[in-house]
Parts: sequence; structure tokens; C-alpha cells
Amino acid sequence: MTNYRAAHRNHIWVDADACPKPIKEILFRVAERVDISVTLVANQPISVPKSRFIRFVQVSAGFDVADNHIVQYCEPEDLVITADIPLAAEVIAKGALALNPRGELYTKENIGQRLAMRDFMDTLRGSGVDTGGPPAFSLADRQAFANQLDRLLAK
Repeated sequence: MTNYRAAHRNHIWVDADACPKPIKEILFRVAERVDISVTLVANQPISVPKSRFIRFVQVSAGFDVADNHIVQYCEPEDLVITADIPLAAEVIAKGALALNPRGELYTKENIGQRLAMRDFMDTLRGSGVDTGGPPAFSLADRQAFANQLDRLLAK
């Protein structure tokens, strides 16, 4: 088994394939500032700064391979950064926290509703309805993420 964890802190996992660059940059700074391990998982190469706190794991291409890696290795009270609602549901079931890159914290109380809405939108798209996509990632999104991350790390 790979040892990803610093002995004294929880761990931050990043579903890195679709994570916006500004969020990765915030996480890189946080890793150094608070001495917390951050592991980015993706199926394509991603550049990360040299740091004893930051790691990159490249997994093979395939549906949910990166997600499965994160689920396998995350532990209770770790933090997972993802916009993938099914992944968020899986890590919450393991006792980890899940934070969307736009700053929304997924919880046991709200993840069921998020899954239902996701499935509903999938059904609409499958029937040919144009549901549009999420708005462009904004400065306000980046700030909301940074604020929520600071609150979580202060606990």
C-alpha cells in the first residue's frame, strides 16, 4: 500500500482531471502554509511544484479510475476536492469531507439531494433537452472555495 499521509495531519485528495487551475494553485499554497499533504489524482500528466507535501498520482485511463483510487485511499476526515457528485457521495460514506471547487461543501445532509438533481439532469439530457452547462469558473467561485477551505482547515 502506498503511504500518502503525513503522520500528524489529515490529507487532501484532488480529483484533478477537471479541477480548475486556480484551485490547484490555492491547494499548493495551503499545503506549504499548513503542512498538509495534498495528492492530486488524474489519468493524464499534471505539473505540480516540488514539495514534500504535494504528490501527483497518474492512474490509467478509464471510467472512474481516478475516482476509485481516491475512494480506496481516502480515510475518515480527509478532504476530497471534487465536482463529481457520485465521488463525493462515496467519500462522505467513508467519513471523509467533500468540497466542490466552487466552495460548496457536500455533506450527509445534502448529498442525496445533489445526487437526485444530477440524475434528473442526466435524464433530461438523455431525452434531448439542452440543460446548458455550469457557468464559467469565476473569481467569486475561487474566493468561495478559499474561504470554505480556510474554515475547514481551522477546525
